[in-house]
Amino acid sequence: MTEGRVIGPADRLGAVVAPTSLRVSRKAATFTESVIRDMTRLANLHGAINLAQGFPDFPAPTELKQAAADALFGDVNQYAITWGARDLRQAIAAKTERFYPGWRPDPDTEITVTCGATEGMIAAMLGILDPGDELIVFEPFYENYGPDAILTGATPRYVALHEPDWSFDPDELRAAVTPRTLSIVVNSPHNPTG
Repeated sequence: MTEGRVIGPADRLGAVVAPTSLRVSRKAATFTESVIRDMTRLANLHGAINLAQGFPDFPAPTELKQAAADALFGDVNQYAITWGARDLRQAIAAKTERFYPGWRPDPDTEITVTCGATEGMIAAMLGILDPGDELIVFEPFYENYGPDAILTGATPRYVALHEPDWSFDPDELRAAVTPRTLSIVVNSPHNPTG
């Protein structure tokens, strides 16, 4: 205590001053707000049905709830290894072989489980793309594909999907490919057109 007051961390470390502005990277500064976030805000503001996000209008299956409860009460509480729980990777390999006879991916070296498709896409792009590479993205596209490419230092090249069947023009695809093109994002069923 000093002159009747308690000495706190700010006294020992100096005063903490709130920044007047936040700094973001040049890459992040090029991104706009999420369309999903913006549409959710607008739907809430106007009492509209939110078609930007998938909200189940049904209860989770009883079997799923029971499995979660059993795992909790069974103290299954250790996070998985970074490429996914072995039993799950083995189940994915077995299902892949059932759906694609003759293809049996190695669950230890060829399968990685992520927390969702968004994480999976950025992980894949970071794993294969270098600055200066290009990748083809069909548009319309899920809003993270462009920013994910930019974060890798690669340049996204866009090829339009045309209504009514959301097909692409092979000549447009051919024109988008350059010597620096390293990958094409193929998504089926296509998000957001289904």
